[in-house]
Amino acid sequence: MYNHRHFIIHKPYGFLSQFVYNVTTRKNRKLLGELYDFPVGTMAIGRLDQDSEGLMFLTTDGKESHAVRSSKIEKEYYVQLDGLVSKEALCKLQNGIEITTDKGKYLTKKCKAFILDPQPLFPERIKKVRDDRHGPTQWVSITISEGKFRQVRKMTAASGFPTLRLIRIRIGKVLLKNLISGEVLEVKKLNY
Repeated sequence: MYNHRHFIIHKPYGFLSQFVYNVTTRKNRKLLGELYDFPVGTMAIGRLDQDSEGLMFLTTDGKESHAVRSSKIEKEYYVQLDGLVSKEALCKLQNGIEITTDKGKYLTKKCKAFILDPQPLFPERIKKVRDDRHGPTQWVSITISEGKFRQVRKMTAASGFPTLRLIRIRIGKVLLKNLISGEVLEVKKLNY
C-alpha cells in the first residue's frame, strides 16, 4: 500500500505553482521544487499565479486534489486593491460579476467580499507593490468556492479596482496563520 504525503506551504511571490517548466524561453522561472525536497509525484492542489502569494496544498494523492478543488471548499483571499473600494464595487463582487475566461464571458457565483478594517500587516514583498504617492490602496477579503484562471484578479478589475497584491489566507478550515513566505510543512492529513 502506498503512503501518500501531504504538504502545506506559503507560496512566495514570483514562484510558479508547478515543478517542471517545459517552455524553452525564459528558463529563469522559480518553481515550487526549489522550496523543499518534495517526493516524486507531488502535485499542487489549486494553483496560484506567479504574482500571487499564500496558502497552497501539495499532495501525492490525486483524490485529495479533486476534493479540495471542489466547490464545497471555500478559498479566502486578502487582496490589496488600487483605490478606495466603493459600496457598488463590493456589491458587484458579492452578487457575481462578469469576467472573461478562455471559453468566453462568465458570470461568477455569489461570494463573500468585505473591506478589511483594520488593514492587514504583511511583510513587504520582494518586489515592492508601488509607492504611496500613486494614490490610496485598500485591502479586502474575497471568499470564493470556484476557481477560474486568475478569477479574483479578473473580478476586482471588472469592478473597477485592479489587484495590486493577492494573498490566499484560507482553504476550507486551514489558515495561513504565521507560516512565513517559502515555508513548507509536511502534515499527515489535509484537514480542510
